Amino acid sequence: MKEIKPRPHIDATVRIPGSKSITHRSVIAAGLARQGSRILGFLPCQDTSYTINALRELGIQISIEGEDMKVIGSGGRFLPPSNRKEFYLGNSGTSMRLLLSTVSLATGEFLLIGSPQMLLRPVEGLVDALNQLGVEAFCLEQNGCPPVLVRARGIKGGKVTISGQKSSQYVSSLLLSGPYAEKGIEIEVTGGLVSEPYVDITIEVMREFGISVIRNGYRYFRVPAGYGYLPCQFSVEGDVSGASYFWAAAAVTGGMVTTENIRPYSTKQGDIGFLEIIKEMGCQVRREIDRVTVYGGLLSGIELDMAAMPDMVPTLSAIALFANGKTVIRNVSHLRHKESNRLRAIALEWSKLGGRVEELVDGLIIHGGRRLCGTTVESHYDHRLAMSLSVVGLKVPGIKIEAEHCVNKSFPRFWELWDRL
Repeated sequence: MKEIKPRPHIDATVRIPGSKSITHRSVIAAGLARQGSRILGFLPCQDTSYTINALRELGIQISIEGEDMKVIGSGGRFLPPSNRKEFYLGNSGTSMRLLLSTVSLATGEFLLIGSPQMLLRPVEGLVDALNQLGVEAFCLEQNGCPPVLVRARGIKGGKVTISGQKSSQYVSSLLLSGPYAEKGIEIEVTGGLVSEPYVDITIEVMREFGISVIRNGYRYFRVPAGYGYLPCQFSVEGDVSGASYFWAAAAVTGGMVTTENIRPYSTKQGDIGFLEIIKEMGCQVRREIDRVTVYGGLLSGIELDMAAMPDMVPTLSAIALFANGKTVIRNVSHLRHKESNRLRAIALEWSKLGGRVEELVDGLIIHGGRRLCGTTVESHYDHRLAMSLSVVGLKVPGIKIEAEHCVNKSFPRFWELWDRL
């Protein structure tokens, strides 16, 4: 259990570790490339470890030296296992979805399983898409969730239609493996795409490794056959999602926090848009080439569509408790299928503190400015909830967070850096 100590005023500089999303994608691209690549400043955490270990099980040579990684790629070819190979991926939805297409390039039987919460997270849309591309894959429980069995014989490729309403990771998964599909792949996305910036991250990583994706906005993507990834030296920028908690610390305390290793002008991480949100709420923001400084101010509620930044909803919800008026968050129904049912968990835990939260079908209404009191709150084993609750604890004495170690999923050094504020 972690007790958060209030800080009346903060003036701090924090170096943010590498991006989780970029680490996943770059190590897969490097693993599929020919020969050796170096990945600098990657994020070592539970989620990325699942991806790295699975690639090692597929025969990719990966050596780690501090925050740098050397990857000897296979050129998209894998030695077939003698027996069915099982990958346990914990609660890493990114690992599950991105690796489903990667293992499909191999030959043999692969079973992808995870934690009890993972077994409730939908993957049916991606499994159906792989079937359209000639892969034999199916959910064992026939409920659209893991475990998933893949009888791999490579990806034949062709054209696939997929809904974009559940997860952008379905599209990212297909794109990452696309260069090694026999016929290449064409993806048509129906119904709009949630979390669009994560697809931009995927395409940018692919470009760094020598693959250009042909696209029409977020509706159509094509990866031609015959071009594999090229080895390169790749630098992972800081994790903007992780930086958001430190920006929120400045916001709620009226202090100042500088986050280093953040590239506000060049990043493809969509969560950089959170800076505009907190500016609109009353903060001041200074951007430099490789850092961002946030100055807290008098906060006001706001109404937002957060479909493009769903991971920022817990952070925004923490700030909203201290804003004048109400904050309305909409178009994030897919947050019910994350590490926890995030909409319900936020409504429950914020209410324990004395907050007034209305849970909507697709979002939340948070009424700010109420008198709050400290108590023991649950993280629901959700890293983003735990880190957001720590923001509230900077202003409200007596907040104790259960299962605080869940932050290791994405930010193992979080408590170390937080306690230095």
